[in-house]
This record gives sequence, C-alpha cells and structure tokens, in this order.
Amino acid sequence: MLQEESDLSLVIAQIVQKLKGSNLYAQLERQAWASLQRPEIKLESLKEDIKEFFKISGWEKKLQNAVYSELSVFPLPSHPAAPPEHLKEPLVYMRKAQGSWEKRILKSLNSMCTELSIPLARKRPVGEQKELLNKWNEMGTDEPDLSLFRPVYAPKDFLEVLINLRNPNYENGDSLSFRTHLGLIQVPLKVKDIPELKEFFVELGLTTGQLGIDDSTQVPPELFENEHVRIGQKVLAEQDSAAAQQYIRQGSPTALRAELWALILNISSQPEDILYYEQLKTNVIQHDLLVDSLIYKDVKLTASNDDYYFVFEDYLYQVLLCFSRDTSVLGHFAYNSASPPKSYIRGKLGLEEYAVFYPPNGVIPFHGFSMYVAPLCFLYHEPSKLYQIFREMYVRFFFRLHSISSHPSGIVSLCLLFETLLQTYLPQLFYHLREIGAQPLRISFKWMVRAFSGYLATDQLLLLWDRILGYNSLEILAARAYCQLL
Repeated sequence: MLQEESDLSLVIAQIVQKLKGSNLYAQLERQAWASLQRPEIKLESLKEDIKEFFKISGWEKKLQNAVYSELSVFPLPSHPAAPPEHLKEPLVYMRKAQGSWEKRILKSLNSMCTELSIPLARKRPVGEQKELLNKWNEMGTDEPDLSLFRPVYAPKDFLEVLINLRNPNYENGDSLSFRTHLGLIQVPLKVKDIPELKEFFVELGLTTGQLGIDDSTQVPPELFENEHVRIGQKVLAEQDSAAAQQYIRQGSPTALRAELWALILNISSQPEDILYYEQLKTNVIQHDLLVDSLIYKDVKLTASNDDYYFVFEDYLYQVLLCFSRDTSVLGHFAYNSASPPKSYIRGKLGLEEYAVFYPPNGVIPFHGFSMYVAPLCFLYHEPSKLYQIFREMYVRFFFRLHSISSHPSGIVSLCLLFETLLQTYLPQLFYHLREIGAQPLRISFKWMVRAFSGYLATDQLLLLWDRILGYNSLEILAARAYCQLL
C-alpha cells in the first residue's frame, strides 16, 4: 500500500514537472492572473474561486486532458533505486540487442555516406534555399537522382535480428513438450491468450455494436449507427479525452474521426504550434541532411506507388522532412529502448562535447517509414495539424514497431503473441505453413511493422487505428494478423 502511494506521488510529481514546461501551464497562469480582476473572485476564498473559474471557463477540462495525455505515454513506475536505463528497457539482453542493432544501422548509414562522398549535413546555398521554398507545396514533381541511395534497412532485415534474439538465462535444452513454442521468436515473454484478449478488448465482443460491421448497408442505421454518431457528437462537445478514448473503441464515424483523434492525442493547433512547424520548415529550407534523400527514396518506393496514397506525396515530404529536424521527438527516448544516434563535428570524433544527435530527432527512417504518415493525410489537410498528429502517434505507438523491447506493445511481443495464437488455436494451419517452408511470421511481420498501412483498404485501416487509440495498445495488430490468416 505504501509502495503504491509512493509510486503515485512520483508519477504526479513527474507529470507536474513536465506540464510546468508546457504552453498550457503558461496559459493557465495568465488566466489565473486575469481572473483576479473578476468581481466573483474573493480574497478569503481565492483558491476555491479560481478553481471554480477554471471549471466554468473550460480550462479545467484542458488541464485534465493534458494530464490524461501524459498518463497515456508515461512509463510504468519502477523501483526508486532502478537506473535510468531500466525505464527504457528492464531486460539487459534486450538492451544489448537494441544497442547492437543501432550500431548496424549507423554503420550502414556511415558506409553510404562514405561511398557517395556526401556529408551527413550541409547548409544549402541561397539559390537552393529559394528554389526549395518556391516548390515546397509541389515537391512531388521533383525527380532527384536517388539511384545510388538505398534504404538503411528493411523490415525483413529487422525480422532476422528478432529471430536470433535469445535470453542467455533461458535454458533451451529442455525436452520439447506440447507447450513448447515452435515459432521463430524464441524469447520467454508473457503475452495474452484468447481469454485475456477477450477481457482486454471486451468492447469488441459480439454483443457490442461496431462501426465497420453494424453500419453496413444490410443493417438499418437506426439500430446502431445513428445513436453512435449522436454519442460521438456529445463526446466532442464535452471535449473529454478519456471519454473519446472509450467511445472510439467501437470505431469512429468518418465525419468525427479527425476531431476525435486530435482530442485523444490532446492536439489543439495553437498559434505557437503553427509557429513551431514553420520553424521546422525553415530548418529544412536552410539545411540539407543525408536522411532527406532516404525520405525521398522511401516515399518514391512506397506511398507514391500506392493506389490510395500517391496523391499525398507532397504532404509526406513536408511532414517527414520537418519530423527529421524536430528535437522535441528526442523526449520519447526516455521510455524507448532505443537511443538516438550521435555524430561528431569533423575532426572531433569521440569528444562528447562536440557530439550532436543525428538526425536531430534521433530517428533514422527505414523502408516503409512514410507509410506511418500516409493514412493520416485522409483526415488532416492542414500541414501543421497533420504534422502534430503524426508526431504524437509516433511517440506514443509507432516507435515500438521498430525497436527491440519487452513492452507488451513492442514488436517482439506482438510477434510472439501472433505466433502463440496461431500455434495454440490454429495448430493445423501453423504446422502446415511450417512444413511447406512458409513460416507464418515471415508472412505477417511486414503487416505488423507497418501497422497494416498499405495492406488494408484505408477505411478498414482507420477503423483498426481507432482501436489502437481506443485501447492505447498495439496488441490489436497481432490479433488482426492472426485473423488475416484465417
């Protein structure tokens, strides 16, 4: 009991500390000072009167949403004596595997840099800056020669690393039993079984209405759809993040989805957010990074060849180029098993005072990375809003799909959950695929690592992502991959 109270106090203190550095804190402070001029604010009941003012004026709800948003991404409390790396990943062998993988990625990037004699970063000449600024909204028409560039890695390379992952403390010499896991992932992590998944995803049960099923043309709209839309409109009117997250578990109406997702992610597009996006855009205009070519190459290889997403090519460049410059993304490495790569000023290799994170956001794009952004283009047409939504989706969810960790929503656990479900509940299919040399995980891995972007029709994909946001979990991806093979 005392430990739980201590953990709660620690969480509260850390969230308060984080919110103190936010724009919301400054706004609340200004509103509190302004409220002192109001006649209903009395000195003898100052604290209660200001709290009442915040409640009536809607600022209390904004604060609640901000706290709820922080709790959604906040790492689970650990022992006070635990080292900082324990927050990133508690298992040592996972941390070592992630570290080795990062070295491989960095080696690949540096090799490309050396082979092509291209610097990691350079300041653009004034003429080039003007040219890029003029074509900012039509970068898709540009056809740079990218033939010499290659993706730093592809999902299949990452899968090979996960297949070779082993816990050194785990005895592999035990005799096989009917409970032995025969899939490609050979690490002993706890994953949910069907009864636990049913309990966790209780709103997805057959007795609960679902958008995408119960709003089909065969079902009269008055039986479910009309009422669900009405409730959604009420949730938006209340501006309650927690209520929106609960509501969206049954799927979001198309007309309300953009607002509901923004509410859940606590994105409001304040003037300072738009200004921040413009600053990132200025950084793109002024400096050319090697990863820019990787982004161009990835968009050309993936989204530009997709029947659903090729029309959003310009948006993808704008969002991803700005994302690579955004140092605020570095904050998620506090709870990410990965660490941002470092580069050194020329001639100062190894001297930490001359080290910089490269790219500035600490994320090296891989083959298919742009597909995390593409579906969002259907919902948001204003670049700064689209950018904010993607950034928040990435630091909450997508980073877990390309880093090695023991987190329940991490890609290792998702792969293990998929294989366990298939081996346990569809053993004949599982063994048949193994016998013919078509390991199920090799088929489904690319679906999960991209969160099914590019593999499902967009309307189905957005309904799937509704559930990711609604349950604040990526485990639905493993369940969806399991169903995909049925």
